[in-house]
Amino acid sequence: MFINFSYSNDTSCSSNSQLVYLNDSVKDNFYKVDYSAFNNNIETGDILKIDIQTIIPEAALPYNTYANNTSSQNISLLNIDGYVVNENKIINYPTLGDVSVENLSENKLAEKIKKLLVDGEHLTNPHVKVRRVNSKFTVLGEVRSPGTFSYYDRNLNIFQALGYAGDITISGKRKNITLIREENGMRKVYDISLSKSELLNKPYYLIKNNDVIMVKPNFSKVKSAGFIGSPASIASVASLLLSITLLILNK
Repeated sequence: MFINFSYSNDTSCSSNSQLVYLNDSVKDNFYKVDYSAFNNNIETGDILKIDIQTIIPEAALPYNTYANNTSSQNISLLNIDGYVVNENKIINYPTLGDVSVENLSENKLAEKIKKLLVDGEHLTNPHVKVRRVNSKFTVLGEVRSPGTFSYYDRNLNIFQALGYAGDITISGKRKNITLIREENGMRKVYDISLSKSELLNKPYYLIKNNDVIMVKPNFSKVKSAGFIGSPASIASVASLLLSITLLILNK
């Protein structure tokens, strides 16, 4: 009986292409940023801060939850006092009642509220600003500081998100990043390579609320963490199997 265990050092070594981000890009390359392809619509569970400004500030007071709150920039208070999007993607807004946010981004909702205020003769020419205040993402796996992070930048990209987590460690894969995203009640899973510049034109280049990023360990980390991988452990397995085989044959 012949037992063959193959062992390769190639997979245990990390090449430059495995460690460098966007390693196929060329100096002075330019990439057009097209945010129109990035769908960042408001979802169930989002908490919105809606600010109304008018030429006469007093006229907007009834429409601003935070108008008399000197701590309005406190994120914890905003999460408590903000407009919560319910399971039907509706918010209840002062004087306007139920307002649907279905298939609307923050900017589109601002336009809708402005039109409702003007058409209903509530205000003459209001400036409306809508902002999601509970945006967060999670980074797990081979990064220096895994965890869940809050952010307020509408155009946060995946490299910046990994920066929040202290970047990928030397033991993490850069070609097989997993991103889990929920959109319109559906959960989508993307496999991402951080070494290819084509990533810059993908919809998952920009982070969305509740995204989960998972960085897998490379072969070297798996080998060092488990029983398999080292020549000594392979020899032990071979010896054990050989002993079992001899015992069976000698019965």
